[in-house]
Amino acid sequence: MEWTVRLSRQFDFAELRIQAGFVGACALVHLEGGEAPHIGCTVLALPRPSLRGDGTVSATSSVLNVTGHKDEAICRPLAEQVCRRLNRVTVCTGGFHIDGIASAQIQTLTDAIQALADAAADALAAQDA
Repeated sequence: MEWTVRLSRQFDFAELRIQAGFVGACALVHLEGGEAPHIGCTVLALPRPSLRGDGTVSATSSVLNVTGHKDEAICRPLAEQVCRRLNRVTVCTGGFHIDGIASAQIQTLTDAIQALADAAADALAAQDA
């Protein structure tokens, strides 16, 4: 496994790093950041036809959280966005931790995830072309 996509976002309180690549036909995304990078969550996203019946791809996810960790809020959107865009099984794992993180910082982090998910999906899709 080779990380072929490396993205980061610097906040005034920490840095978030994302690495992604392919494992065979599947996508793997790893995120880390803050004071103590760790694995707090793993999300497995499986592509499926959207329930709207409009031909778009959606995702069904299974989530494993380490007790007490809230990393699903950032891992799940990454896994699902990459899964939908690439129509591939996708795993996202990792963690972000800052002692005493403020509500506003959490919101900043979760707001940034969508743009980072789009960028990761774009970069992986370009390699997949």
